[in-house]
Amino acid sequence: MENRMNDRLLESDKEDTKGLKGRVWIESKKFWRVAFPAIITRVTSFGIFVVTQSFVGHIGELELASYALVQIILVRFTNGILLGMASALETLCGQAFGARQYHMLGIYMQRSWIVLFITAIILIPFFVFTTPIFRLLGQEEELSKEAGKISLWFIPIVPYFILSMTMQMYLQSQLKNMIIGWLSTVSIVVHVILSWLFVDKLNLGIPGAMGAMIISTWSMVIGEFVYVFGGWCPDTWKGFSKAAFSELWPVVKLSVSSGVMLCLELWYNAVLVLLAGYMKNATIAISAFSICVRVSNELGRGDAKAAKFSIKVISCTSLGIGVLFWIFFLAFGNAISYVFTSNAEVAKAVSSLSVLLAFSVLLNSVQPVLTGKWVAIGAGWQAVVAYVNIACYYLIGIPVGILLGYVADLGIRGIWIGMICGVALQTLVLIYITWRTNWDEQVNKASERLDQWFLPPSEESNENNSHEYMLE
Repeated sequence: MENRMNDRLLESDKEDTKGLKGRVWIESKKFWRVAFPAIITRVTSFGIFVVTQSFVGHIGELELASYALVQIILVRFTNGILLGMASALETLCGQAFGARQYHMLGIYMQRSWIVLFITAIILIPFFVFTTPIFRLLGQEEELSKEAGKISLWFIPIVPYFILSMTMQMYLQSQLKNMIIGWLSTVSIVVHVILSWLFVDKLNLGIPGAMGAMIISTWSMVIGEFVYVFGGWCPDTWKGFSKAAFSELWPVVKLSVSSGVMLCLELWYNAVLVLLAGYMKNATIAISAFSICVRVSNELGRGDAKAAKFSIKVISCTSLGIGVLFWIFFLAFGNAISYVFTSNAEVAKAVSSLSVLLAFSVLLNSVQPVLTGKWVAIGAGWQAVVAYVNIACYYLIGIPVGILLGYVADLGIRGIWIGMICGVALQTLVLIYITWRTNWDEQVNKASERLDQWFLPPSEESNENNSHEYMLE
């Protein structure tokens, strides 16, 4: 009898193990269906700026430092606001799609366009008056002047940010992000070819490098427009609608809280780069530092357990990838610098930071899962994470970086150690918050938000009879 009981227990354990493996496999397939195209998109989209930085770095040391100032401080400032505010769309579209309110996705995207383009109009003057702004911040005169010239080339990138980010979030929420992966891959191939042609062959310098970036980025946006307007999203895109101009204030409030959350995170690195600009030999310091510093569907469906299990699978997968890159940067970190610069002094400075770069990559393999689209944005925690970012980054990370960099005379390494301390503390706090979260309550909050902004399909179709815009 006892043997039979033991056999049953063993069989039960096998079934549980098999069940767990099966659940992990199913969740992993869901995750990679979204994540793989998203990884391609993120790598290639970010890669466009990295390729540009590489070509600019081989033009000259001053140009590299000036580009780094503009990109990491000014562009990151703008991108932080726009990406943060656009993340509200990711929350709304992801939860609406999970709740099968498909017709609302197109309306949410249009509302986001209105809010973001108004915001962009306010931000454009920063690119026009870059030189006096950097002078006011105490940067070197030569750097400020060159940065002022480069910043004007980034003005066409601002509307690209808006359209590309919102359409990617709109498509990804409906699991149609493979098209984004293809378009972004084509755009970076075009960018590499144009950069080589304009900079190396035609010797157009900064205008050639920046012109190639503008052409390649907008080629991706045009492709996304063709896909969305061309009839490949029939359930979610019903044409332009008057409904986009209604209920804007709730979108603004959610967008602002989202913007604050991500801005505080993105600006953290920008502040540290700005601090590097006050060191001796600022051009070398900025160049080296700039090279190195580079679950909503489940909630909408009303499945708290699935959301919780999803976080565990994603976190473990991301950590595993992080360990691989950690090993890579420990082994080959010294060789990375020569991709971006021909200057031996800059390359030496980058090599001295390779160990810190490796540990930053390892830490950042988990941190974005908690602050990004899988948890904070997916659950609509933007305001909570904003407070966490203020405490961890600005009250702890930056002061520690200043003390180590200037008082302890560790230079760039001290600033970076301070940055790692802030990120590590933020990660621990968010792990604790995620662990203590009542996911059933999060499901209820998601349902309340969807019900509040829900527009019946019949009402929407009546409004769109005379305003529908579709490319046949």
